[in-house]
Amino acid sequence: MKKNKFDKTYWENRYKENKTGWNIGYASPPIKKYIEQLNNKSACILIPGAGNSFEAEFLWDNGFKNTFVLDIAKQPLENLKNRVQTFPDDHLLHQDFFELNKSFDLIIEQTFFCALSPNLRTQYVDKMYELLKPGGKLVGLLFDFPLTESGPPFGGSRKEYLSLFNEKFKIATLEPSINSIKERQGNELFFIFEKQKKHTFNPN
Repeated sequence: MKKNKFDKTYWENRYKENKTGWNIGYASPPIKKYIEQLNNKSACILIPGAGNSFEAEFLWDNGFKNTFVLDIAKQPLENLKNRVQTFPDDHLLHQDFFELNKSFDLIIEQTFFCALSPNLRTQYVDKMYELLKPGGKLVGLLFDFPLTESGPPFGGSRKEYLSLFNEKFKIATLEPSINSIKERQGNELFFIFEKQKKHTFNPN
């Protein structure tokens, strides 16, 4: 397994030093809109690298009681618990994403992919495929700006994402987000990727 230099200590320190510029203080509008059209309240949902996870709070408040959040840092999980005291402790997963062993119907991506070292992206795709049930979906936002060595957050492009995900996922949606927050307008892609039953490469 490739090493992630942005490890537990790194992220714990970011929270201690209040260097959490990704935290907007509420559920991201594109993800909120997607959640609002979901009907299956029993779906098993994961938000990895969840941070303070206002998306998880929104899910919980809207009846999605099978929601799990994961973060390598403990502080953001405690922050969520303080806001939503009924959120089950065993749904707060304080661990490394790549060591998780569970199955989900839906995984929500919100500023997790961009926080990982770029050399872990193939491993991210493999792990998402492993965690999703057949027909499961990976849904959320990916940044759309040039990939540089200065991060996190790290950038990426539609072309790169197609190359990364196309073999194991059906690309149902991958398009510019029309309702991003002001600070991220023009720099986000909203996506819905569906787990392929078989690994069939589609070049289109």
